[in-house]
Amino acid sequence: MREINSIVSKKVIIAGASGLIGSNLLSILLQKPNYDEILVLVRKELPIQHKKLVQLVVDFDKLDEFAQSITGHAVFCCLGSTKKKTPDLSVYRKIDYDYPVKLAQLAKQNGIEQYHLVSALGANSRSLNFYTKMKGETEEAIQQVGLKCVHIYEPSLLTGDRKEHRSAERIMTVMMKLIDPLLIGSLKKYRSIQAETVALAMFKQSLKSEAGVFIHPSDKIKLLA
Repeated sequence: MREINSIVSKKVIIAGASGLIGSNLLSILLQKPNYDEILVLVRKELPIQHKKLVQLVVDFDKLDEFAQSITGHAVFCCLGSTKKKTPDLSVYRKIDYDYPVKLAQLAKQNGIEQYHLVSALGANSRSLNFYTKMKGETEEAIQQVGLKCVHIYEPSLLTGDRKEHRSAERIMTVMMKLIDPLLIGSLKKYRSIQAETVALAMFKQSLKSEAGVFIHPSDKIKLLA
């Protein structure tokens, strides 16, 4: 697999740059020399300024109106919500399914080679659980778009500094510090994972020239970072 060592006028796109993984990914991409334009699709501008950063305020319900700007080498889709933030399940599904799939379709339409999707461990379209079923359906729909290269990342419990307070997740993070060492063998994929680790893996995979669909469970993500 060929890695991109020297890039001229290379552009990538991030959707969900204000989230835990997306913000870490943005930081990495701005620091690394491999890409010279980072376009972030946002609902409102981020309080960040950088010579490589371009912010496009969009209405995700009307992504077609911004299609001409969705061009470049790769799309990193870090969109996602929670039931607490989005109790209306129809709105929740729009954020976690409709927007990522529409973004993939526009990427295909505009000749973007790579699509990187943050999904979740346990994603399964046949699941009886709303969340894991939705994630599985999203993965399958994006694979069917026909992009040259699709990377799907399935992290377990994410750790890192969040902007919002999630007491339940803070408790789980503390618990997982005790439980993680006990998860060995086939259970290693259930160990918690740093958001920065996921972001670094995404960046490194984007430097490879390859074709196909690649699904990375949590334990494998750590090996890629």
